[in-house]
Amino acid sequence: MYIIIAVNSGKKDGMSVFTGAGVAIITPMKANGEVNYDKLGEFLDYQINNSTDAIIICGTTGEASTLTHEEHVETIRFAADYVKKRVPVIAGTGSNCTETAIMMSKEAASYGADALLIVTPYYNKATQKGLIAHYTAIAEAVPETPIIMYNVPSRTGCNIQPATAVALAKNVKNIVGIKAASGDLSQIATMMSMADGCIELYSGNDDQVLPILSLGGLGVISVLSNVAPKETHDMVMKFLEGDTKGAAEIQLKAIPLIHALFSEVNPIPVKAALNLMGKEVGPLRMPLSEMEDANKAKLAEELKNFGIKLA
Repeated sequence: MYIIIAVNSGKKDGMSVFTGAGVAIITPMKANGEVNYDKLGEFLDYQINNSTDAIIICGTTGEASTLTHEEHVETIRFAADYVKKRVPVIAGTGSNCTETAIMMSKEAASYGADALLIVTPYYNKATQKGLIAHYTAIAEAVPETPIIMYNVPSRTGCNIQPATAVALAKNVKNIVGIKAASGDLSQIATMMSMADGCIELYSGNDDQVLPILSLGGLGVISVLSNVAPKETHDMVMKFLEGDTKGAAEIQLKAIPLIHALFSEVNPIPVKAALNLMGKEVGPLRMPLSEMEDANKAKLAEELKNFGIKLA
């Protein structure tokens, strides 16, 4: 117990976001491509009733990049209103334009989002100096809302270096955490060794949850949770409660399903999986396309192997 207190001593009072498995939730669509808010409400209930610890709305998995600005902020507003503080709602409000990210972050905060997930600038990218300026400007615009930085260089071409992440977490009151999806465990270990408890670490890769928890992580922001919310929650909690063997069993059992969920560009497979499960979450928006038949067949097989019932 004393060790836990010591580790947490560097954290910021009242700014902790969540512990456990947060779902990087899909955005259900109608056949005509409109956001299906009725299905979103149903799916939010399904997640919360199956132990999901936080809702991450309008992230990569939520197809935020193909939502209009109006749809984006309305989906955040709907989620915050519907969840009613049962679990934290974390809104994706990142942009490769700092001004746009500030505007969306202010709107999300005003609609009751409990925290923000902000991806690095993409395409135009940024230097480390630029990243510090970008994140600081956004954070100062919403000073009472915790911010989780999102590092996913494979998508953005932009990598938050350990010293940059630590500087932001130490120097900006409401920058509290990072979703680490670089896949580079050495980089993550280096960051945590420099952090001295000031960064809340979340895995951004479902196949690396336990390695990241072992470095001081608090949980995962998960694609897998869409289809297996209880199991993903249990995996994290078992590890944090000291049952590393039980946690590893779930992590390793899930690996073939995780591979199937990333056999095409996310969220193509996870939406296909949910439709196979009878959740009726609808189509994808272009340029994402429906899943290849061979990959879908493999996905169905791995869902069944994991113990998930198909419709």
